[in-house]
Amino acid sequence: MAMTDAQPAPAKRSSLLTGRLRAIMGGSSEASLTKRLAGTIFIIRLISAGLAYVAQILLARWMGGSDYGIYVYVWTWVLLLGSMMDFGISASAQKIIPEYRASGDDARLRGFLSGSRWMTFIVASLISISLAALVRVLSPWIDAATVVPLYVGCLTLPAFVVANTQDGIARSHDWMRLGLMPQFIVRQSLIIGFTAGAFALGFHLSATVAMLASVAAVWIAMIGQTIVLNRRLGTIVASGPKVHDFRGWLSVSLPILLVESFYLLLSYTDVLVLQQFRSSEEVGVYFAVVKTLALVSFIHYAMSATTAHRFTEYHAAGDRERLAAYLAHAIKWTFWPSLAATLLLLALGKPMLWLFGPQFVTGYSIMFVAAIGLVVRSAIGPVERLLNMLGHQHACASAYALAFGMNVALCFALVPRYGGHGAAAATSISLAFETVLLFWIVRRRLGLHVLAFGKRTSL
Repeated sequence: MAMTDAQPAPAKRSSLLTGRLRAIMGGSSEASLTKRLAGTIFIIRLISAGLAYVAQILLARWMGGSDYGIYVYVWTWVLLLGSMMDFGISASAQKIIPEYRASGDDARLRGFLSGSRWMTFIVASLISISLAALVRVLSPWIDAATVVPLYVGCLTLPAFVVANTQDGIARSHDWMRLGLMPQFIVRQSLIIGFTAGAFALGFHLSATVAMLASVAAVWIAMIGQTIVLNRRLGTIVASGPKVHDFRGWLSVSLPILLVESFYLLLSYTDVLVLQQFRSSEEVGVYFAVVKTLALVSFIHYAMSATTAHRFTEYHAAGDRERLAAYLAHAIKWTFWPSLAATLLLLALGKPMLWLFGPQFVTGYSIMFVAAIGLVVRSAIGPVERLLNMLGHQHACASAYALAFGMNVALCFALVPRYGGHGAAAATSISLAFETVLLFWIVRRRLGLHVLAFGKRTSL
C-alpha cells in the first residue's frame, strides 16, 4: 500500500514538468512566442558558433599564426564597416515595418521592402570603391601582406550590407530562420567548404586565399537569401504602387545607426588596437578567446532580435503595462542563461582554446577578464533596442559614445603594457560603464525597472 501511495508523486512531477515545457514552447502567448523565436535564433547562432569555431580552428592550424592574424584583422574590418554601412536600416526595419502595417500604408511598405535594399546596395558599392582607393593611397604605410586581403575585403562589403538589411526585414515578419541562416549557417558552411577545398588541392592557405573564400561565401549566401525573401514577401504583400520615403527612413535610421555604430566600435576596438601594438600571433590568440566567449553574447543577440519589433507594437498601442511586463520577461531570459553559459565556458575554456593549437592556451586567463563585462551587460537585457524603438535613440547613442570613448582611452593605456589582458580589461570596464548609463537612462526617461534583480513582472 505504501508503494502504491508513493508512486504518483514522481509521475505527477513529470506531468507538471511536461505541461510546463509545452506551455513555454507551444503556447500562444507573447511569452511563449518570444521564447520560441529567441530559442530559434539562439539555436541558429549556436550552430553558427560551432561552425565558426571549427572554421577558426582549421584556419588557425592551416594558415599559421601570422596569416591567421592578418585574416582576423581584415575580417574584423569587414564586420565593423559592413554592419554600419546600411545606415541602421537593418535595425530600423523593426520599427518602420510594424508602423506601416499598423497604419495600413501598403504603398510605403512595398517601397521600403524593395527600396531599402537597393539603396543600401548602391551606397555600399560606392563606399567600397572609395575604401579600395584609400587602401591604394595608404599602401606604402600598410604591411605588404595585408594590402591584397584588404582589397578583397572591399569586394565583400556590398553583399554583406544587403544581407544585413534583409535580415532586419525578415525578423520584422518573425522569419528568424530566413533572416539568420544565410548569414550564420550557409555563409560559415561555405567558408569551411571553400577553404578546405583549397587546402585539399594543395594551395597555400594565405590570408588572401581565406578572404577570397569568404567573399564568395558572402555573395552566394546573400543571393540565395534574396530569392527566398522575395518569394515569401510576394505571398503576404499584394503588388501595387510603391512610395519610397527615403528621407523618412533615414530620419528613423540614422539615430539608430549612431547607436549601432558606437556599439560595434566598442565591440571591435580591442582587436583593432591590439593589432597596432602587438604581433599578429597575439591578435590571433585574443580573437580565439573572443570566439570562445561568443556564446554569451549570442543569448543577448537572440533576445534583442526577437523583442525589438514587439516593443514598437506595444508602445504604438499605448499598452505600457504590457510593455513593462514584456521587458521584464526579456531581461530575465537574457541574464540567467548568459550567466550559466559564462560559467560553462570558463570551466571548459582551456581545452576549447587548445583546439586552436597549443599556443592558444596562453589566452585562457584572458577569458576571465573578458567574461566580466559580458555578464554585467546581460543584467539589463535588450534595453538598447527598447530605447531605439521608443524614440530615445539619441540618449542611447550618447551612452554608447561615452562607453566607446572610455574603451579607446583604456585600450591605448592598457594594451601596450598588458596586451590581450589589457584589451579585455578595457572592454569589460567600458561595458560595465555602459550598463550603468543605460540603466539610469531607462529608469529616468521611462520609469521602468531594467535589472534582472529586484521587481519582477511576468507575462
